[in-house]
Amino acid sequence: MHSWTDTLRFAFQPVVNLTTGAVAGLEILARPETGDILAEARRNPELDCRLAVSAVRAAVRRETLLPLFVNVFAATLADLGGLPSLHAAVREAGRLPWEVTIDICPPYTHVPQQALLEAVDALREQGFRISADGVGDGDVPLRLLSELAPGLVKLDASLLPHPAVVRSMRTLCDESGALLAVEGVETEGQCAVALAAGAQLAQGELFAPPARLPAADVYVPPRSPGEVVAPRSGPSVREFVRPAALLPATASAGRVRALLTGSPDVSGVLLVDTAGMPVRSVHRSRFLLSMSGRYGHALYAERPAAKLGDPPRTVGVDASAWEVLDVVAVGGRDRTSDDVAVVDAYGRCVGVVRLADLVRALAETRVEEAAGLNPLTRLPGSDAITGEVDRRIAAGRAFALSRLDVDHFKQVNDGAGFAAGDELIRAVGRALRQAATGGARVGHIGGDDFLVLADPEGLDPLGAAVLDVPWSAGGRPVTLSLATVLCPPGSVTDHRQAAACLAPLKKAAKALHGTSWVLGRPGVPGHETRRGSPPRPMSAPTGCASAPTGCGLGVEPNVQGV
Repeated sequence: MHSWTDTLRFAFQPVVNLTTGAVAGLEILARPETGDILAEARRNPELDCRLAVSAVRAAVRRETLLPLFVNVFAATLADLGGLPSLHAAVREAGRLPWEVTIDICPPYTHVPQQALLEAVDALREQGFRISADGVGDGDVPLRLLSELAPGLVKLDASLLPHPAVVRSMRTLCDESGALLAVEGVETEGQCAVALAAGAQLAQGELFAPPARLPAADVYVPPRSPGEVVAPRSGPSVREFVRPAALLPATASAGRVRALLTGSPDVSGVLLVDTAGMPVRSVHRSRFLLSMSGRYGHALYAERPAAKLGDPPRTVGVDASAWEVLDVVAVGGRDRTSDDVAVVDAYGRCVGVVRLADLVRALAETRVEEAAGLNPLTRLPGSDAITGEVDRRIAAGRAFALSRLDVDHFKQVNDGAGFAAGDELIRAVGRALRQAATGGARVGHIGGDDFLVLADPEGLDPLGAAVLDVPWSAGGRPVTLSLATVLCPPGSVTDHRQAAACLAPLKKAAKALHGTSWVLGRPGVPGHETRRGSPPRPMSAPTGCASAPTGCGLGVEPNVQGV
């Protein structure tokens, strides 16, 4: 009588790091030759668990050193808890639990949520990593997704035609410390959308199809400058993590040599203790040079490899790329090419980063930033500000978007000369930049127009810093106009709607005499006048009701502020 294992095969599909182009791990996919064992496993937790155990054993037979992604249905976890048989299979395979990510698959309907959360906690305590699979095409509730706190969220490629949704999920992942992946990517166009929306990992036919043998090479489309996504504090180290070659701290030099000679892409080996914490770092070139010297093999082959290693250099998984460079700079010059170990909150190694990857990405970031700077003020253009506006909207944060310009600037240029006008613009830009504290962002969108994004509580100091200054150009007094739209969470849907609400406020500010400042709110009629004298009798400016999305802002009645 044939067993279900007789007709079951496994395929491996790479999960690709879109920043480095390296393979971050292998998802193991069951491929039954007959029947629909996956549908049966969805109903039978014991069978699903046996499939996961078989997947790990299949990976061992292929002798892959890459981290593994193993699929388990949510109902299986809720029913069987911490999957002790899977833990045993990983241990028997000589792998460490944190080299294995459990992909929790839908459906979640009718799954006892408390039991599922307790099972996930048990897996984390064992060291396994957690991924939420099929998000966007499955039925995982957002509240449950938040409580699961996965280290990786896998979105279905069907969401790529809605990049705002992908960007929102990237924001959620950033807030929770998770990575964002897109699965099912089949075209270069989909890859470009995933990159632009902030995805850090991806898998699909474009990179490599599922195959019986783990793929040695994958295809990653070249990135254009417009696809570079740079977080505000510099790229996160999570974007550059490569799989680490790990061996026990007691491993012999001969065992390390066998690993390095059999895996030419491995740049070094980390020796870890029983808890997975790095204790020594073995650099490929220095180690092989020592082993290949006269009597090197005879002297070292049976001795602990740790004697030929160095103290590991480590960074936390939440570090930025700049922090990694600081760690590299502290060591001697002979170790600049060493891998830096990335460790989790428990000190366990989750991977390594290479200096070359960081330098290339940081250089791209600097080039991209420089290309977007205004040559006169060296301030970024509108794209940097509007991108941050969309991130705050997606995160549900209140913000104030302001537009500032010089009154009658053409007359200033004509009367005082363009050199005096340029110096005035530079001075206003400097004042805004110095006043932009606490996360405020300043952009120069051309001519005498500036865009300022700030938290609502930072408005008054920022306004005073630029409006209380007696500005002049070529000895001629100059006044400024400032318009602000204050956006509570949910009041606008994107930066375009915020800009549409700002337009009539700027018109109202320009209608006032002297230095002026008006403030409005989306959906609230009228505006508050904080600076400036009432205008002469004139027809009321048109509101922004004609904007496609509508903002509900008018300019009457006029409320005189302090």
